[in-house]
Amino acid sequence: MISFEQIEFWNWWVVAVFLIGIEIFAPGAVFLWMGIAAGIVGFVLMLFPEMTWQIQLLIFAVLSLTSILVWRFFLRDRFPAPVPKRLLNRRGASYVGRTFTLKEPIVDGTGLLHVDDSRWKVEGEDLPAGTKVKVTAIDGTVLKVERA
Repeated sequence: MISFEQIEFWNWWVVAVFLIGIEIFAPGAVFLWMGIAAGIVGFVLMLFPEMTWQIQLLIFAVLSLTSILVWRFFLRDRFPAPVPKRLLNRRGASYVGRTFTLKEPIVDGTGLLHVDDSRWKVEGEDLPAGTKVKVTAIDGTVLKVERA
């Protein structure tokens, strides 16, 4: 049995592989960052083999918490929030607040907007093709837009 005084760098690497392996079965990017932190502690211990186990655990805890928090903030800022399931069968409602470019002009208050692989009837002020518009509301199958 290994005592805390006998922890070597490769022990941390085994923990790192185990934690990263758990990430496969429990995705959420928590165990991934803890595994990376354990790997880093292994490298630090390889450079400084006289490090006590208390310092190793402290480094592991600080690296784990820091990397998880940084990832959470990165995730929140870089990736859009998933569309709520309550909008699953109401695709038009998921477009409210988004900005699109008109490929066809809005004439006499109505026009067509190309969104991905579909076309939506739009209502708003008369605008030429190429204008950026923001969807403000939906009325049945008609998107209400305004100049962005």
